[in-house]
Amino acid sequence: MATPFSKSLLQGLQENQLAGLLYLGAALFLTPSMFRQWSAQKPTLPADARNRGMLLGAIFSGGIIGPVLLLLGLRFSLAASVSMWLNLETTATAVLAMLFFREHLGRWTWIGNAGVLLAGLLLSVDRGWAGLWGILCVGGAAAAWGLDNNLTASIDGITPEATTFWKGLIAGITNLAIGLAFFQADLSLSWGLALVLGGLSYGASIVFYISSAQVLGATRSQMLFSSAPFFGVMMSLLWLNEGLSAMQGLAFLTLIAALVCLWKDQHAHEHEHMAAIHFHEHRHDDDHHIHAHDGLPENHLHSHEHAHDAAVHTHPHWPDLHHRHEH
Repeated sequence: MATPFSKSLLQGLQENQLAGLLYLGAALFLTPSMFRQWSAQKPTLPADARNRGMLLGAIFSGGIIGPVLLLLGLRFSLAASVSMWLNLETTATAVLAMLFFREHLGRWTWIGNAGVLLAGLLLSVDRGWAGLWGILCVGGAAAAWGLDNNLTASIDGITPEATTFWKGLIAGITNLAIGLAFFQADLSLSWGLALVLGGLSYGASIVFYISSAQVLGATRSQMLFSSAPFFGVMMSLLWLNEGLSAMQGLAFLTLIAALVCLWKDQHAHEHEHMAAIHFHEHRHDDDHHIHAHDGLPENHLHSHEHAHDAAVHTHPHWPDLHHRHEH
């Protein structure tokens, strides 16, 4: 929903101002969750330099650079075209995952990735050439969010809610400060609407994405997330009257086929887990978290600091936090 609604909000807000309000809305949405974590004395910032560095990188690339480039592209292009070009984020996520984050990508993942990109291209062709400037801006946003996706999928030590809160707060303040310092701004209803949109489409959405990425890996989670542009097209039709065509139906079927390929790419082999102590959300029915809790069901999702003994075993797996080994 963020793409077509942001298109409307750009009529009264400059790009940095809107990006700042969207991400501040995400931080406000998650403030009650942060108070609960503080009261429970759970960590809300990573304790080690590695995870703090990844969090800062995710904030800069995904919270500051990405949304501003997207909104610049949205100012020059149709909302439906921008929604579809956001599928470039899937390709950027996969390439960066393979090159820098030790994420194993099998044949079916690459076929599915190509299908996701093809679906976006079909709808982009259907909508016409959005303009070189708009496409370059959206492509830059996709690259920034591809880096962000890989960084957030690798962060442990804090909950997805905490990661999203700090991204929203720091990136939101930074972009809003830039927007107010260098561009004219008039307080209006658009400010409140942007905060509400940010709370839903960035706050809740990013928390759900990070929770998925830590279990499935960045690439597979991003491929599932690539269904978002189709909702963008639907809302562009309903909200902006941008039209609907048979090509969009063909692209939807292409995406479904691509997601089927995604789920075929589980693999199994003997692999080694080194002993580790860390903090992340987990459950006890996954063969990796065998510590006991009195009265807690095995399928209950929860978070706390816990230890893993060294182990060697074989089972089907994805490149989650526990399976970033070499192939």
